[in-house]
Amino acid sequence: VQYAPFYVADAKNYFRDAGLEVEFDYSFETDGVALVGTDELQFSLASGEQVLLAREQGIPVVYVLAWWQNFPVAVTAKSELDIKEPADLEGVDIGLPGLFGASYIGLRALLNSAGLSEEDVQLDSIGFNQVEALVADQIQAAVVYANNEPIQLEAMGYDLDLIRVADYVPLTSNGLITNEKTIRENPQLVRSMVAAILKAVTASINDPDGAYSVSLDYVEGLEDADRDVQMEILKTSIEFWRPEGAGELGKSNLDAWENMQQVLIDMGLLSGSLDLEAAYTNDFVD
Repeated sequence: VQYAPFYVADAKNYFRDAGLEVEFDYSFETDGVALVGTDELQFSLASGEQVLLAREQGIPVVYVLAWWQNFPVAVTAKSELDIKEPADLEGVDIGLPGLFGASYIGLRALLNSAGLSEEDVQLDSIGFNQVEALVADQIQAAVVYANNEPIQLEAMGYDLDLIRVADYVPLTSNGLITNEKTIRENPQLVRSMVAAILKAVTASINDPDGAYSVSLDYVEGLEDADRDVQMEILKTSIEFWRPEGAGELGKSNLDAWENMQQVLIDMGLLSGSLDLEAAYTNDFVD
């Protein structure tokens, strides 16, 4: 349901009115980056770290729309353990999907903010079973998406503490990417796609109930899910899409890109600094 804006854009003909015919391809994020990089697809959704990792490998993807203004990864634990801030993670057994992706990047950023390293905690790769592992006390804390697993756990009656990465380190989150060739040869296509998505994000923010209703026709099994839980997931997601302060919907923040790059360098995933001005642009949002 957190992809509601794209379903709204399709159902309300925002794509069509912009001269676009869009097909949704539910693939892994890294596959989307690779396909856009080779110009087999014009657009995909990707988080900031995937863009930087791809560009270091010579894959010419460019981030053109910051859909999520705040990084949604967080660490959660049952309140009885009193894990409330990054420093409290020292010595804690933390479950996460694996040593990859945005969850791992976000955890490292949180640890860095408290002067901790991986050696100061115990990491368990548990796949995407954070809810089950926490309920069964197989782990003390879990790396989650703040708009998903904590809502499920609270609906089950558990009291939780939540440490959001975005409260400590601004990092570039999920957004729309294209490639240098498309920008160079067909900038109007990029401009039309960005405009349609921004219109749909705005509509979803202004009318979450309407966005949810539209999603029922697109998300398999949503009609049989707990509506209250799924609605709360959507509303919490919306708060991550909103810009803070004087920020503008859809615009990237240089500080978030610089922080993301530094975390990747510290982790040894990037060999050095990249040209960030080539990695993202706000021109199409303007």
